[in-house]
Amino acid sequence: MATIVGNQNLADMWEWLATNRGSHTFLEFHGKDGSQRDFTYAEFNAYINRVANLLCSVGVTAGQNVGVQLYNSPEHIACCMACAKLGAVAVPINMQHTLAECVYVFEKCDISVVIAEPDCQCYYCAGVESCIAGPLGGEPHHVPTLFIAHAGDEGLFGTARDFDAEVAEQASELSVSACIDPLDTAMIIFTSGTTSDPKGVELTHANMLYGGYYGDWQCNLSPDDRLLTTMPAFHSNFQTAALMPVLTCGATLIFVEKYSAHRYWSQVREFGATALQLVAMMVRTLMMQPVVEGERDHNVKSVQYYLAIEEPEKDEFENRFGVRLQNCYGLTESVCWVTTDLPYGERRWPSVGRSGLGYDVRVVDSEGNVLPAGEVGDIVFHGEMGVSLMKGYYNDEAATNSCVDCKGWMRSGDKGYFDEGGWMYFVDRKSNMIKRAGENISASEVEEVLNTFPGLAEVAVIGVDDPVRDQAVKAFLVFEPNVEPDVEAVLEHCRHNLAHFKVPTIVEVVDALPHTSVGKCAKKLLH
Repeated sequence: MATIVGNQNLADMWEWLATNRGSHTFLEFHGKDGSQRDFTYAEFNAYINRVANLLCSVGVTAGQNVGVQLYNSPEHIACCMACAKLGAVAVPINMQHTLAECVYVFEKCDISVVIAEPDCQCYYCAGVESCIAGPLGGEPHHVPTLFIAHAGDEGLFGTARDFDAEVAEQASELSVSACIDPLDTAMIIFTSGTTSDPKGVELTHANMLYGGYYGDWQCNLSPDDRLLTTMPAFHSNFQTAALMPVLTCGATLIFVEKYSAHRYWSQVREFGATALQLVAMMVRTLMMQPVVEGERDHNVKSVQYYLAIEEPEKDEFENRFGVRLQNCYGLTESVCWVTTDLPYGERRWPSVGRSGLGYDVRVVDSEGNVLPAGEVGDIVFHGEMGVSLMKGYYNDEAATNSCVDCKGWMRSGDKGYFDEGGWMYFVDRKSNMIKRAGENISASEVEEVLNTFPGLAEVAVIGVDDPVRDQAVKAFLVFEPNVEPDVEAVLEHCRHNLAHFKVPTIVEVVDALPHTSVGKCAKKLLH
């Protein structure tokens, strides 16, 4: 394979790390209860081997899908990497999934072994009312072998087995050796499904490694860096943009179980983080915290950020904390951020950067013609499937072919434009565009205006059916506590800042908005 990955797989990577970075700290895990667990590379490699031996003992073999439904934890990482060493496939399952959503993943991936948290075991235990193999899940085709991590004193249901106890009994040397091709699938990550049913994105060993090497370049990471993340372990923001860059350069991962706006910046300073991952929700909630003396006294050199917030909001955050947000754009399907700011030098906020190494990014019209600078169109990008692009959607050839053409061009479903200097600007998700009386309206643009109105804590804008104008603009408003809702004042604010056809015609005041596990508004639940 003539790429930076070569013929390496994840098992090869871990053997190299255990030998060459064995005494270096790989992981510092900080639990929400204040506990801390540390592992060197050699210690964690041995732990992965014990997990792999346990999975092998229950019949897990190459190509088999294994469900992993765990909170942020060392166990989550170890399970995924143990699958990789066996040539099996890890399927991280969202911890916030309902039973129906678990059933969807379970059946889609034909999962026969699951490692789960105690509060998930009722989904998988035969004879339990809410079990996948019970009435709510329909007719089962099998009942999974179920391991429960962190069982503690909560007890086990039915045939569930104590993961931690059984792992501890295993040998630290891998009992089997699998023949693994870099293009073999290592993980299936399901998209968050904010606007449609989730699809399983197949990531190969080469995809994972490519994500690591790309992240090292993008964030200028070295073996001495300490990357702090609170991203959910089942999400690509963690797997390919945090974990893998740390592994491919032999750095240290500071893995925080749960984000807390109150504690986060003190953790950044106390733990000596040099690299961070942030999203809009984190920026905004951090700005709501009281100013603390010494906030700018830290070691952070890189702050990876995903998509734009308003420039005054960005400037205020950067000035307060003494950091610089590195904007970027990509999808789970693209493995990496196909456009990015560089670690140093010029940035053009709210641009999401220029095309990254290994990607050709273009903005095209509906016929596929490249558009000139300044014109909004569809964002498409080119890469190599199984390396810099996903291998495909699991068991969904039609969806894969509708997304990626035979020449390796992937349609993002998003809108954007380039400026004359090759800097790309994200406009909106295609599914987030509202068509009203022949006009295309960006829901994000309306949301940005609404977010500048004092007293609003959160907003969401969608298009709803309109018998005359195709769609109407509907806004959902969440006011801050103790603020008296004044809808007319909000609409007047919109009239002063938006063209008349973009002003919401339907407004609903709500106590809260639904969210996905990574903090995105789950707009498919709004109507």
